[in-house]
Amino acid sequence: MKYVLLFNEPATAIPQDPTTPAAQAYWGAWGAYVTALAQSGIMVSGEGLMPPTMTTTVMMRDGKRVVQDGPYAESKDILGGFFVIEVPDLDVALEWAARSPASSVGHTEVRPVLPPM
Repeated sequence: MKYVLLFNEPATAIPQDPTTPAAQAYWGAWGAYVTALAQSGIMVSGEGLMPPTMTTTVMMRDGKRVVQDGPYAESKDILGGFFVIEVPDLDVALEWAARSPASSVGHTEVRPVLPPM
């Protein structure tokens, strides 16, 4: 079964200066997690996302398109990226979600992918 892992972290958890030891530890943890996912053979796809400041939100209101720069809702946590994994069941997906660096400072949402219609 396919699941998407959605990584949500507080914006303050993401180091701004990549040269600091904290940034090296942060990105090192993500690198190790991505490597483990890839080596396990369960990763279908995945991407990191640009920061919320790069977001454009589109809504239809009264038949008209409304475009808003930035995210629709303000939040302390930001969606930083996702992976689609293919595993036997939810328990295995939850194990991988718990290993995510995002789970230690924010949360990792696990959502089943709709099967093809």
